[in-house]
Amino acid sequence: MRFRSLFVGSLLALAVPLTSLAAESIKVDVIKNPYGGGRNVPELSTNPDYIHAAGLERLIGEWGGELIRPVQDIRLKPAQERQYGEWNRMALANANFAEVVREGLQDNMITIGLEANCNDLLGMLAGLKYDSDGNARKVGLVFYDSHGDFNVPETTLSGMLGGMPVAVAAGHALHNLRETTGLAEPLPMSDIMWGGVRDLDPLEADRFREYEVRQVSVQDIRDLSANFRRQFDEMASGVDVIYVHVDMDVLEPDEVPGHPLTVTDGPSSKALAAAIGLMFENPKTVALGIASTPSFNSDRDGISRQAALNLIEGAINGAKSR
Repeated sequence: MRFRSLFVGSLLALAVPLTSLAAESIKVDVIKNPYGGGRNVPELSTNPDYIHAAGLERLIGEWGGELIRPVQDIRLKPAQERQYGEWNRMALANANFAEVVREGLQDNMITIGLEANCNDLLGMLAGLKYDSDGNARKVGLVFYDSHGDFNVPETTLSGMLGGMPVAVAAGHALHNLRETTGLAEPLPMSDIMWGGVRDLDPLEADRFREYEVRQVSVQDIRDLSANFRRQFDEMASGVDVIYVHVDMDVLEPDEVPGHPLTVTDGPSSKALAAAIGLMFENPKTVALGIASTPSFNSDRDGISRQAALNLIEGAINGAKSR
């Protein structure tokens, strides 16, 4: 009898780590938003579909994630389809994006946004602004990009909306666009952190100095430096949830062949994945956006897509280690 009791007790002891292993699975919600607001280009980007087509559901399972529902795909509603203007229609699509983000929110879950370009960060921010019970939250933004995307119409050289979304999110320009998206309250500058920026328009650089923006360098990312950790921890301490947004042009150009806006001396996808993983160890970090991935016709040998997958895997690995 004593032997039998010891045997049963050993099985019960073994059951604890088995249960713990099962609990390590991280819930994941994946949402594709193909609307980027670009003019003189197709309205729907193929970038999100390209990442999805890598077998993302299977890969997420292999990485230790568990999809909470089928991958969602944002589209304009019938009444919205009749609206004019690429920027306006993008804002409407971002409002739909925000709605779908909110519908999926759960505890112990991360949201992955596969986004046409950086303009879609507005929808993710609006979606995270409220919890599943409708309570408002302070949302922090970590913005990885070789460019600042902090222009306003008066400072931009190119006139591209894609060079303005962080300024829009901060309430510095294009208020109707932000409000149409559903982000009624702009983000305070203290709740925004830039990473890897190394190409600013001259007047945009003036804005960086004027607002004394929080930022970390490419070398900080590579080293996971003390400055990197301090800047992130200080920002995280003042917010409720954090969204990490990546424009793929932040990476070393060799990893994003076909991207039209690359800048030399970026981090590798593995280095950035490690930085993202460190951020996702913090339970406040709940969402990752991957924007502007070169797509089917321009990504030779699938190099850019693999780089994007490395970043998603980094986020899941970080969340698993909480």
